Formats: sequence, structure tokens, C-alpha cells
Amino acid sequence: MAAWAKCDGAIELARGSEIPTYNGREGWETRLPKSKYAFALFALTTTTLWAQDTVAPSLQVHQVPDQDGVYYVGPEVTIPKMASTVSVPYPYDVPDKDLEGMTVLAMVIDSKGIPEHIQVLHAHGEVFDQGSIAAVKASKFEPGMLGGKPVPVWIDVRVVFHANRSLAVPQLLVTERDLPPPDESKLEDRHHHPLSYTPPFPLHTVDAGFADPFVKHPYVEVAVVSVLVGTDGLPKAVRVVRGLTTNQDRKAAAAVWHYRFLPAMNKGKPVEARRNVLVSFADF
Repeated sequence: MAAWAKCDGAIELARGSEIPTYNGREGWETRLPKSKYAFALFALTTTTLWAQDTVAPSLQVHQVPDQDGVYYVGPEVTIPKMASTVSVPYPYDVPDKDLEGMTVLAMVIDSKGIPEHIQVLHAHGEVFDQGSIAAVKASKFEPGMLGGKPVPVWIDVRVVFHANRSLAVPQLLVTERDLPPPDESKLEDRHHHPLSYTPPFPLHTVDAGFADPFVKHPYVEVAVVSVLVGTDGLPKAVRVVRGLTTNQDRKAAAAVWHYRFLPAMNKGKPVEARRNVLVSFADF
């Protein structure tokens, strides 16, 4: 496992053969860096013309699937929809005071609307988790779409259980997504001349936590995370420069390891560069 170390008052996670990842959001696990699974979440083509200290960029960015052919929700890929839902029955042998909580599942909704590769991200107990999985399998989905065609899409589903045993039904969540590329205003100066240097821009982000469904008025805290982005758009080093709690800082850093970027450009060439990203937590 990669090790955590203090660096100038910040938490630094050194790049290693394995990293402790925040599996989407709530469930910690150790696995190979996501780049092992999907090098490019976007197909990126840039053409640059260097003349008289200017760069004329022509940027075309399109969403592409991971190596298993699965997409994320984004500017070109729509979120799957629930055509019909099946509620999760409450167990009779669990006291009412222990009912309240939630199960969050990650899954792929394939091109036929069938849920596959179901994983538990946030557990509430085996009986609740297994009931949620069974309800998802019995529910009906409409697949996500890309260019008018159905495609497999990663999605999360939350099931909330209440102490009063009110209906517990699967609800769709988007906690990991592809982002659109930067618009021209981020690549040009006020005179519409192309910039010779542009910083990294995020193209894929992951939420660091789940909101508590039982709190009506949460407040938001923000951690500031510095990330060194390589010429391939992948994070090379991550450190928290303005933290919250130790647990939140670890979640924020682990989430940013899953980010993907349009790399910084200097005179038409990709270069390594650092940038800060804001990671939000809903606190109560």
C-alpha cells in the first residue's frame, strides 16, 4: 500500500504500485490506480500552430469508454433512468431504532437496461444491503444514451431506510462523472488571442462523500487539494493544502487520485503542472 506522509503541513500521498482508493466515495479499498483500467476517459485531439509566440489550439474532446466498454455520465452520455422500481422490505427482527440508514451501490446499467457488476459502496448491514441488491435486480432501467444509441454506463444507486419503515426504494445518484472541456474563454486572452500557457483542467471528477439523507439543512465544508498533473492528464502527486479532519482529508485526497485532466499546455506542448481543486463535504 502507498504510505501517507506529512509534507510541509500538508498530507501527501506518494505514487506507488498500489494506492488506497476511496471506492467512489464511502468504501475504502486497495486497488491498482484507475489508469490501469482506463487510460483515457476522453479521446483528446489537439492541433497547435506555433508562430510569433502564439498558440492556436483546435480542441476536440469526446467521451470514450473504459477498457471494458463502459461509459460515465457526462456531456455526451446521458444518465440511465429508472422505468420502474421495486421497494426493499424491512427486516422484522431489527429494532426500529436500528433501521435508519442507507445502502449505496455502484453498478453498470448495460445497453439493454440490465444492472451488472453490482458493488456495495456504503453498507448498512447485510440484510439491508442484500435486500437493496435484490430490489435493484428486480427494477427496470432505461439505458444511458450516446449519440442516440444505448450504451453501458456506470451509475450509483442509493436506498434509504427510515425508522418509521416508510417506503425504501432505489434512487439514482451521479457521484462520478465526465466533464465538458474548457470553453474558449479559458484558452484565450481578452483580445481572443490564444494563451501560450494554460493550466490543467479537470475532465473527470469523483465525489468524496455521500450526503446524509436525514439532515434537511447541511452546511458545506471545503478541502483544498493540490495535484500534480502529468503530461498524460493523470495525477502524479496529491496533497491536501487546506484540510478539515484527518478522515475527510484522506477521502479528499483519494477522490482526487481518480480525477482526470486536460494537461497543462506550454507553447503547444503538454507539460507537468500543479493546480488546486476544491473538494466539498456536506456536514451536519
